[in-house]
Amino acid sequence: MVSRRSYGSYDDGCAAAHALDLVGERWTLIIVRELLLGPKRFSDIQRDVIGIGPTVLTQRLQDLESNGIARRRRLPGLGHIDVYELTEWGYGLEAVNTALSMWAVASPTMPFHAGMSPDTVVLAMRAHARPAPEGTGERRVELTFTDSRRQDAQPVNYVARMSKRATTVERSLEPEPTDAQVSATTQDWKACVIGGVALEQLPQVQVSGSEYAVRQLIEATSLRHPLDSSHVADL
Repeated sequence: MVSRRSYGSYDDGCAAAHALDLVGERWTLIIVRELLLGPKRFSDIQRDVIGIGPTVLTQRLQDLESNGIARRRRLPGLGHIDVYELTEWGYGLEAVNTALSMWAVASPTMPFHAGMSPDTVVLAMRAHARPAPEGTGERRVELTFTDSRRQDAQPVNYVARMSKRATTVERSLEPEPTDAQVSATTQDWKACVIGGVALEQLPQVQVSGSEYAVRQLIEATSLRHPLDSSHVADL
């Protein structure tokens, strides 16, 4: 396979050009996106990045490793399971992912109808996240999302924490007390936080506990700029 010449080899010293040398290949930033919430096995990445083949995924992961953006680590215990994770420097690409996402929502050809993986929906929430209103005590909401693109998808758990300082959403590593629980497909929750569809219009979204806390979370993580009606219909 012929290697692509770098911009630097054309005497282009721009840092943005160098960034494209590092992550500008097709699929590379998508793989990075799927690692932003934590380590994944090779098979997990291939499952969540629909359309990528094993050969290309292997090459892109090798490139990310050689450039110091990601690393491979063997989990302790039996099984000899390897996972891929971003380096500390690699995690800095979440800001890039956020900036690209916020820029792209204004695109006239944005495929609003298309599906998203659970991690991608959560990253969208993080991109839009705002602190809870003043006077609001800390609240926690457990989120369980199922990838609507796949029939065999297993639920993935997250926890959202809201306070007057910040709103965060992370993978749930172990059970913890929460004010509310939400279970939804990625398509339905995307319609809610990106499409602006009211919770009442999404009966498939299951809410238990404090509905007020869930509404606060939607307010704190939804895309504030309303989409036009045709885009909402696509969702």
